[in-house]
Amino acid sequence: DANDGNRASGTSGYEESARYVEEQLRAAGYSPVRQTFSFEREGRRRQQVESFNILADTGGSAGHTVVVGAHLDSVREGPGINDNASGVAAVLETARWMKEAGIAPANRVRFAFWGGEEDGLYGSQHYVDELSAAEKGQTTANLNVDMAASPNGVRSVHDGDGTDFGHAGPDGSKAVEDILFRFFEENSLPAETTPFDGGSDYDAFLSAGIPGGGLFTGDEKRKTQAQVQAYGGAAGKDLDPCYHEACDTIANTNPDLLQEMSGALAYATIAYAMAKTG
Repeated sequence: DANDGNRASGTSGYEESARYVEEQLRAAGYSPVRQTFSFEREGRRRQQVESFNILADTGGSAGHTVVVGAHLDSVREGPGINDNASGVAAVLETARWMKEAGIAPANRVRFAFWGGEEDGLYGSQHYVDELSAAEKGQTTANLNVDMAASPNGVRSVHDGDGTDFGHAGPDGSKAVEDILFRFFEENSLPAETTPFDGGSDYDAFLSAGIPGGGLFTGDEKRKTQAQVQAYGGAAGKDLDPCYHEACDTIANTNPDLLQEMSGALAYATIAYAMAKTG
């Protein structure tokens, strides 16, 4: 297509996706802003890339801000519909729902759509780098969604306390894990933990001592028989057979799984938005 079939940072596809997100946010009543940054893209020819994050805030106390984010860019090999337009959809739907429901949060929610993730987590790292020490202390948590509709996927929550995989987040990360699991339990939906060891936009927050957590439905790992019993699907097949490939199109998604993960994200977002603080 006109965008060469991808939404990589610095491309027309990324710009078009960003404009769509901004239009949806404005229509819902937000005032999105772009936070610009640049990075050097590795490859046969090094390239300086200009990119940006999109940020949109609710009302509420800025002293207790929860950052709810998903990366907006794709790899250059494909359109990135599961990775990560699905996560973007979950964040955008949560933002729209809060406005439509007339929710007045006690604490600020900052919805974030990150650039530069596929090139090295540049957008989220820039965001955290730009926070003052006070602003870091006022950030109660980061909720991250990276792949929310894997076609042969699972419902997984990052292992915030490290009890399953040994990589614990900062104090407060267990609370994120517990809230997300509570949603699945209340809706009688099986779920499992996934390692919390880097590789997505929560990483910069954890490194800065900010609690984090989030949702993930699976990439190139194979589905086990035990997972088939819990979620259905095909054993021995990739959770996402089109991970980082040209075939990561709308056909490469599980709409029911996306709806469930979006529900979990909204549930956790509201928990932080309405939490009583000292």
